[in-house]
Amino acid sequence: MLEIPESHTIAEQLNETIKGKKIITVATDNHPHKFALYYEDPKGYNDLLKGKVIGKSSAYGGLVEIMAEDTKIVLGDGANIRYFYHNCEIPEKNQLLIKFDDLSVLTCSTQMYAQIHVAIANEYEYEYYDVAKMKPSPLSDDFNWKYFESLMNEVRSNTSIKSFLATKQRIPGLGNGTLQDILFNAKIHPRTKIKQLDPKDKNSLFESIKKTLKEMIENKGRNTEKTLFGEFGEYSTILSSKTFNNPCPVCGDKIVKESYLGGTVYYCPSCQPLT
Repeated sequence: MLEIPESHTIAEQLNETIKGKKIITVATDNHPHKFALYYEDPKGYNDLLKGKVIGKSSAYGGLVEIMAEDTKIVLGDGANIRYFYHNCEIPEKNQLLIKFDDLSVLTCSTQMYAQIHVAIANEYEYEYYDVAKMKPSPLSDDFNWKYFESLMNEVRSNTSIKSFLATKQRIPGLGNGTLQDILFNAKIHPRTKIKQLDPKDKNSLFESIKKTLKEMIENKGRNTEKTLFGEFGEYSTILSSKTFNNPCPVCGDKIVKESYLGGTVYYCPSCQPLT
């Protein structure tokens, strides 16, 4: 799923790869998927995009925005975005295919569910996009201690750390995947309540958010997710589906895997004790 590390990595790769290319044709629903969530009627996407030149791509939370003159493409959640050079084999199962004037292709397929939106830029309205653009990114200077503290003060004191960080779009693009290493680095259990954190814990959490996400982006995303070219990211996750059978890299204890708040969490019971 697209979270902050992947959206930033893919946006950067798009700027290096497709910026300046002209769109010659667009196809949608080559392989229908009921959870491909289009913006209005996808049958009109070819008319909206054909002949337009790709501009800048940007990341907002877990969303990737691609500008094409007066039109924008916004992709998010389980959108698998891939680029193929001319003469490469194109996967048949995709929900969006954009062909450029050099015959290279950009595709988007759906993993579980995905936002696949194309619209005239000044007419586009989507709540999660608006929130993601409005709120400061954890990577920015505007996401400072004062702002982070204000987020914590807005929630009930018995809210768990997982709920605080990964729900309600409080920090757009920070989801259950990136949450795991952030909490491990901060030495905080995902079920810990806000009221159980002392000032040192809160500062550790703040620092871990900024440092962990920065490291993930610098390494082209997590090794559980793929880049624009279908390669896994180079950031080695500490806690994930790839590692939970391994002992804790710090203390050697057995990693716990359990379901919590609609998703799987991983934690070390010794390094991240629940008080």
